[in-house]
Amino acid sequence: MIKVNNLSLQFGKRVLFDEANVFFAPGNCYGVIGANGAGKSTFLKILAGDKDANKGTVALEPGKRMAVLKQDHFEYDEVRVIDTVMIGHEKLWSIMQEKDAIYSKPDFSEADGIKASELEEEFGEMGGWNAEPEAAALLSGIGIHERDHEKPMKELNGHQKVRVLLAQALFGDPDVLILDEPTNDLDIETVTWLEDFLLDFKNTVIVVSHDRHFLDTVCTHTVDIDFGKINMYTGNYSFWYESSQLALKQKLAANKKAEDKRNEMQAFIDRFSANASKSKQATSRRKMLEKLTIEEIKPSSRKYPGIIYNPNRDAGDQILTVKNLSYHQDGRPLFQELDFTINKGDKIAILSKDSLATTALFQILNEELSPTTGSFEFGQTITTSYLPLENEHFFSDEPMSLMDWLRQYSENKDEQYIRGFLGKMLFSGEEVHKMSNVLSGGEKVRCMISRMMMAGGNLLLLDEPTNHLDLESITALNNALINFPGNVIFTSHDHQFVETVANRIIEISPNGMIDQLKDLDEYLADDKIAGLRKELHSEVELVSV
Repeated sequence: MIKVNNLSLQFGKRVLFDEANVFFAPGNCYGVIGANGAGKSTFLKILAGDKDANKGTVALEPGKRMAVLKQDHFEYDEVRVIDTVMIGHEKLWSIMQEKDAIYSKPDFSEADGIKASELEEEFGEMGGWNAEPEAAALLSGIGIHERDHEKPMKELNGHQKVRVLLAQALFGDPDVLILDEPTNDLDIETVTWLEDFLLDFKNTVIVVSHDRHFLDTVCTHTVDIDFGKINMYTGNYSFWYESSQLALKQKLAANKKAEDKRNEMQAFIDRFSANASKSKQATSRRKMLEKLTIEEIKPSSRKYPGIIYNPNRDAGDQILTVKNLSYHQDGRPLFQELDFTINKGDKIAILSKDSLATTALFQILNEELSPTTGSFEFGQTITTSYLPLENEHFFSDEPMSLMDWLRQYSENKDEQYIRGFLGKMLFSGEEVHKMSNVLSGGEKVRCMISRMMMAGGNLLLLDEPTNHLDLESITALNNALINFPGNVIFTSHDHQFVETVANRIIEISPNGMIDQLKDLDEYLADDKIAGLRKELHSEVELVSV
């Protein structure tokens, strides 16, 4: 379907990948992974023809159509929402435009009639008469209400535009579908819808995502960009991660016999194959693990941050009490009538259809905003550590080295002490002298996590903590919160992150709240809760951002 031959790309002396040879076959879904800066998005742009490599070729099978998730949210501002979706099938849209132009001519000729007839025939063969209903069904499935289908794109908010552009890429059954971070700005229900769509999709999918649950659900193969090479492995992300960790452990065990290593690897493959057969992804195109050879499994060069949250003191029995808490923005309620008490050991995921609501709640708990009504009170033994959604103001003052940046938040000014917290987040050696004004989004979040670890709070408040992080950092943070002995209140669109950390779910809206002592999967599977959620979000629209 797509063949990559001797592909090389470098910027100056920095080699992203060198002489890569990969083949993407029909019927498979390929998850492209790699550390931040490894070249994942660049590789997708080369496959899509939006960027040239230094050397090599990308060949799409003749007659096949490729669709790409667009990143420019303003490109179609003057276009109707439903038309924006149909534009995703360029040839079909071109025929529609050409037909309309002919029929609108004031001097319609016999030649025009013949041409229109030819276009109508081609239009019908391409399924054109079903195009608009199919586009409408995609929009509804992805969370765009029918009343918005006729609006121009400029009237939608940023989250809605992302969904429309995703529907555009999915429209018309493309032969190759290229998706760069398709789950960004999607709520858990919409991500589940997309997972189901891709599981039923019969053609080739190539996707970059930091959502591990999404990668595990939809991917048959993992494409790893590492050491300047592009290697393809059978299996989803979790299989790649656990097998690479096992291979690394075996590599370090120099005295372990080859036969023992082989048996350990085979047992691992058998276990994963058994689990896959019971899972949602066990379809006819998900039998790859049965064909896997042990020699395919190799250790990874990835480095994982050492995130350990150690509270400076144990929390007492009184953690946090919230009474009748509401917040209105520009006269419109984001949430209302929140009443709950946090108990020792609670790790709470805050869910909402509106990310502005969750961020406002965290800002109120951190005393950055005042509630419209109600109050909250922390226990006397509670100390909080906060990871905000936006961190620019922490880095907007006079540029300073990372060492000096972190030192300003510490009572202990000793260099080795500060280096220790930076080192845990993979800032080592001369990197501690890197200036704070040149950091990437992921590096800033890692600095903020260093600051949190140093603070030693026994109640952690985290607003979308996985934003900007690579898969290695997300995995390390996920494990750190699982092991944290204190309380956690957080929000995240990462399904696996929420499922493995939270033991309690609180969902908020302008209509009130739902509070359940369940993990995420139990919460979403409960029919009674589904009815309550429908009432909670009735007539509630996303606030524009």
